[in-house]
Amino acid sequence: MVQACLECSRVHKGSLPDWAAGADMDKVNKPSPSAKKHVRLQERRGSNVSLMLDMSLLESVEPIQPICTPRDITLKFLRTSSHVLRRDELQQHAQSLTWLQEFMKIPPNFVSPEELEIPGCASKDRYKTILPNPESRVCLRRAGNQEEDSYINANYIMGYAGQPREYIATQGPMLNTVTDFWEMVWQEEAPLIIMITKLQERKEKCVHYWPEKEGTYGPFTIHVQGVSECMEYVVRDLYIQLGGQCHQVKHIFFPSWPDQETPESAKPLLHLMSKVEETLQAAASPGPIVVHCSAGIGRTGCFIAARIGCQQLKDKGEVDILGIVCRLRIDRGGMIQTSEQYQFLYHTLALYASQLLEMGGH
Repeated sequence: MVQACLECSRVHKGSLPDWAAGADMDKVNKPSPSAKKHVRLQERRGSNVSLMLDMSLLESVEPIQPICTPRDITLKFLRTSSHVLRRDELQQHAQSLTWLQEFMKIPPNFVSPEELEIPGCASKDRYKTILPNPESRVCLRRAGNQEEDSYINANYIMGYAGQPREYIATQGPMLNTVTDFWEMVWQEEAPLIIMITKLQERKEKCVHYWPEKEGTYGPFTIHVQGVSECMEYVVRDLYIQLGGQCHQVKHIFFPSWPDQETPESAKPLLHLMSKVEETLQAAASPGPIVVHCSAGIGRTGCFIAARIGCQQLKDKGEVDILGIVCRLRIDRGGMIQTSEQYQFLYHTLALYASQLLEMGGH
């Protein structure tokens, strides 16, 4: 074994620098006692492989990269996607099919039941596949520490320019969630409820959760102070009473929008938004706007996205529809439910942009 090592040294000596060759010869000709001991150890074990670890080799090893889960990929897309359109570009996109390609690539970000893990919450969901995203869901505080009692299928939604909790998107109340609904309105001091569904559309979409004149729902008494009917919507002035306290809220019922479809014209929706602006200017409460349809994602998402888009157009003269919808789906999965609704959103904002131009805006 030692002889083989000497032969290797002689063969390679000529190809090494003088200082390296000299050093090798010194080691071979005058091995230290410890070196001899190492050789004998290798011979006994039947191996001539060095047991020394070259630490410099570790520097070339690539660091371990974190594994991206499907949820990570979804959230990255929703947080970073953007397509800002000027007014003239908006008109072009509304008339083309580019909006369809844009819509199809947006991940829905739906929530699975395993992500909630709240006992008994399933009985409070109108649709078993439409669940509130855990990070932004509304929790009822009066329920104390019982998590199942704090549950309502509703999410806080970020508004224009990053305004937190400007909206609450929720499902149409059920018989066993009407009290929860009014508790949420009371807790959040909501100044306005927007209902974008009929009670029945081939089947139940929402229960009649308000009284004709006065009604009691759990600890809350609801008084109807006035009703005004317009061609496109109905406005009710409501007072919620709890003990000696009272909270005023307006309820706007917008019935002319079929489930998973779109209105024939965008004008009624723009009229509704004008009424909303008028109502909020006179409101005494700074709480979020409660918006619901049946599932709380399709027509609800369209209304919220349209209002944010109108605010962008009025403020900047441009709009980011893709970015708006992505942001909504971070807060509540599936917002803007169909491609037809996404197209309707484009047409609504294109119409609003043309109205701004006529009024001398951006």
